[in-house]
Amino acid sequence: MRIADVKQAVVPISSAIANAYIDFSKMTASVVAVTIEDGAGRRATGYGFNSNGRYAQPGLLAERFIPRLTGTTEAEITRTDGGLDPVGAWAAMMKNEKPGGHGDRSVAVGVLDMALWDAAAKLEGVPLWKLLADRYRGGPADETAWVYAAGGYYHPGKGVDALVEEMKRYLDMGYSTVKMKIGGAPGTPLKEALAEDMARIEAVVKLLGGEGSRLCVDVNGRFGLHAALTYAAALQPMNLRWYEEPLDPLDFATHATLAEHYLPPIATGENLFSMLDARNLIRHGGLRPDRDILQFDPALSYGLVEYLRTLEMMAAHGWSPRRCVPHGGHQFALNIAVGLGLGGNESYPEVFAPFGGFADDTPVTDSRIRMPTIPGIGFEAKSALWAVLKDLA
Repeated sequence: MRIADVKQAVVPISSAIANAYIDFSKMTASVVAVTIEDGAGRRATGYGFNSNGRYAQPGLLAERFIPRLTGTTEAEITRTDGGLDPVGAWAAMMKNEKPGGHGDRSVAVGVLDMALWDAAAKLEGVPLWKLLADRYRGGPADETAWVYAAGGYYHPGKGVDALVEEMKRYLDMGYSTVKMKIGGAPGTPLKEALAEDMARIEAVVKLLGGEGSRLCVDVNGRFGLHAALTYAAALQPMNLRWYEEPLDPLDFATHATLAEHYLPPIATGENLFSMLDARNLIRHGGLRPDRDILQFDPALSYGLVEYLRTLEMMAAHGWSPRRCVPHGGHQFALNIAVGLGLGGNESYPEVFAPFGGFADDTPVTDSRIRMPTIPGIGFEAKSALWAVLKDLA
């Protein structure tokens, strides 16, 4: 088993959309292709990229992590059964790295980790979800995954009517649960911003037949405690599916205070990039394992190798993997959700193309999706994404 070649590129995912914290006009993503030869005549190329919300990492990849990966020995990346071992490759990539500092470094490693898992499944001729179920669950995988449509971004000139039309398109695609952004009126007094957002929320809930449990709202970490509590008081009677990232993701004590006052589900975690940060959230964030949602994104947080450690930590603290619904809306996390029995996965039907969304021939029915059976993660079955990836190798 050896790393035959690694290539990387930077691609734009720019858009005029914005959430409550950033706009995406200059957003980029790293894309990699890792080619593996197994010494027995088999060769496979795995592909990886980083999720939206974090920028491309060409420098870190070129200077540290790709050279370490290409310098691995056969023993470091070969399992006892002869298969490719992404765990060993991960350890080699992280040699000479100090603890802490889990920002951009975790993104760069996550990109390569995704490609390694894609290649590992291809070498064994199975979908990644099946590889994971066989290795870590004793064989059974979920038949379908729950998915929700994430959108509702702020856009110049976009009013309530346009927001409702967008959400209606998602319902027509087969999604029954949707998500929208709130808290995105910078400089507006809190009372006026809340009134504006409540009008938007109420319009979408009306479209959903009055069922607030079919709507998630996302603040992207913009609020302080006062704003978070003010919104919480208005949102609580609506019984929303969840109130997402209302506070800075690292302010665990303030999350705990919010959880004391807001009874319905809170969702957070997409901007925590290591098992240790996730453990601090579990220990100190006041979250409730019977209702709250953890959104750690494997593509941003050192990849699946670290995500497996996070799941072990959660189990030790009494949390079910069903409370995990990863951020990112990509096929990698969807395979993980099905193979490891998570609670579902985000989906981006209309934004962050071509990385958002799933395989072309996998329709969504009542917010559930059935996985394709092609080997690997399945990028080749998503034509718009495959057009970006195929020439890289």
